[in-house]
Amino acid sequence: MKILLSAYACEPNKGSEPGVGWHWAKEIAHMGHEVWVITRANNQAVIDEALSLDPRSNLHFVYYDLPIWVRHWKKIPGGVYLYYLFWQWGAYRVAHSLTQKVNFDWVHHITFGVLRMPSFMAFLGIPFICGPLGGGENAPQTLRSSFPLRGYILDWLRDLSNWLIVINPLLQAMYQRSSIILCKTKETKAAIPQSHQDKCRLCLEIGIEPPNKDCQKLEAKNPRTDGEFRLLYVGRLVYWKGLHLGLQAFAQFQKQMPNSRLTVVGKGMDEAWLHRMAEKLEIDTAIDWIDWMPQKQVLQLYSQHDVFLFPSLHDSSGNVVLEALSHSLPVVCLNLGGPGVMVNNSCGRVIDTADLSSAIVIQKLSDALGELASDRNILKQLSEEALICSRQYHWHQLVNNFYTTLEPYKAITSR
Repeated sequence: MKILLSAYACEPNKGSEPGVGWHWAKEIAHMGHEVWVITRANNQAVIDEALSLDPRSNLHFVYYDLPIWVRHWKKIPGGVYLYYLFWQWGAYRVAHSLTQKVNFDWVHHITFGVLRMPSFMAFLGIPFICGPLGGGENAPQTLRSSFPLRGYILDWLRDLSNWLIVINPLLQAMYQRSSIILCKTKETKAAIPQSHQDKCRLCLEIGIEPPNKDCQKLEAKNPRTDGEFRLLYVGRLVYWKGLHLGLQAFAQFQKQMPNSRLTVVGKGMDEAWLHRMAEKLEIDTAIDWIDWMPQKQVLQLYSQHDVFLFPSLHDSSGNVVLEALSHSLPVVCLNLGGPGVMVNNSCGRVIDTADLSSAIVIQKLSDALGELASDRNILKQLSEEALICSRQYHWHQLVNNFYTTLEPYKAITSR
């Protein structure tokens, strides 16, 4: 098949959206399909370098960007969304010209994968795949009282934006013209207008590389025996990542196990708030704060800790969760968003949040940490299962699982 891929974010050796764009393009081409990717011009240097090391004759890149003066919009709060909308329109015009030369079987919008952001690729008149999309996840109302005021307002605005999808004519037209709508989570699927639910399929967009020799060695990884119990959090320091709940749970847990430490890797707009909370809880001396480190060093951290603590409230996926699992590190998370999909009680602990107050959720997080710290046999079993759980998310398997099922949809054309 001939596939046109719209990937605003697309960079090799990157995580998050840029990594998603790159890996989906590469794996679709690896399946033998002819792939054309429209992406930003500033991605060209790193893509050319990657292709020079691993040439692929059936993977073609077309670069487009807005004028330099428009790019300054991204420095304005919220300006990146306006910039993205105009980029999408320009990319559509490039794609339209391309369709005059190539008879594409499908056009697939891959990044950004947010249900509130339209893609003009739906209007090319060829079968259109939209997603995987996220953004329909939301923090339970019972837990929002734990937010700072700014976070409460921002989540309310996010809810409003999701509600407005049903009256946004551009989004409605995009969904109407979609042959398949991929959703990262059941929450996002539920946020898609009811009239388009029959087109929706659940599919996470993130993956990991197949295990190399170093990863294989982790299968024999045993729990630590030096008496310490080490927890790890990696992610942005923003309210909706739930670290404030994690800090309170760690404070309760540390009273029972003083010889425990928490490593926090990341930075963000709520950093000062979280530091003050740690000081108030009198656990600041038991926390190692690291605002940034190279990706290779972050990967090494996973094998140096016992449990990955990630109480995010509305992550659509969660790359760091997959990274932790692939390094045989059990995950303690909430039953929300992508982490709640990837983690189960065979490879970690998933904390229920339904109609529960923040105090109860914090206690459940603390109890889960206490269980794993007190029983090293359970910890070892979870560590072994974590690797097994991660294998279903290898990039080639993730992309192949979807693209090998496109045959029944060939008769479906955009409307």
